[in-house]
Amino acid sequence: MKMILLRHAESLGNVDELAYTRIPDHALPLTAKGEQEARAMAPEIARLLGGTRPAVYVSPYLRTRETLRLLDIRASCERLVQEPRLREQDWGNLQDPADQEVQKARRHEFGHFFYRLPFGESGADVDDRVAAFLSDLRMREENHPETVLIVSHGLTLRLLCRRLFGWSIELFESLSNPATCEYRVVSESDGKWALDRPFAQWRDSPDGETQL
Repeated sequence: MKMILLRHAESLGNVDELAYTRIPDHALPLTAKGEQEARAMAPEIARLLGGTRPAVYVSPYLRTRETLRLLDIRASCERLVQEPRLREQDWGNLQDPADQEVQKARRHEFGHFFYRLPFGESGADVDDRVAAFLSDLRMREENHPETVLIVSHGLTLRLLCRRLFGWSIELFESLSNPATCEYRVVSESDGKWALDRPFAQWRDSPDGETQL
């Protein structure tokens, strides 16, 4: 069994933080560069799929759906599901730029996992919904494809791996998001999951734990 975890391509919010003040997070589109990133990733995703008919689960945000569309694999999917539990961490509605800088600083000091945004979620909230998604992902059922493609967001994908591998919160907080349109492959053999390559780490984990 194999899961391909793909972060969306570059979106407007990645290059213009003021976009969050006028466009809802879920409606932010890809940039022209992001569209190019997604098209360029298409052959690599096709290679990873290896001719299999995958189950595809995509965050319902516009930038993830546009990324999936530009991969041009819909015709070869066994099933395609928009999954709200794979959405980005909720930062609230239209955002005030000055307040968001304050929230980011407080979140960094407090810890990305437990800090609850005043009108949104904590990382722990995202962790809970990722756990619920994984619990419902019945890859071992006879009619479920053994290959899964998940198109989601950086923090969400890191938390999905935290759940699969049982990483500590300290290790999770020491890891960086994958770059836009970057992927990781998680494969299962004999009941154990393995990651094809680690996430970049911006600091050592305080408890000394390392990625599997």
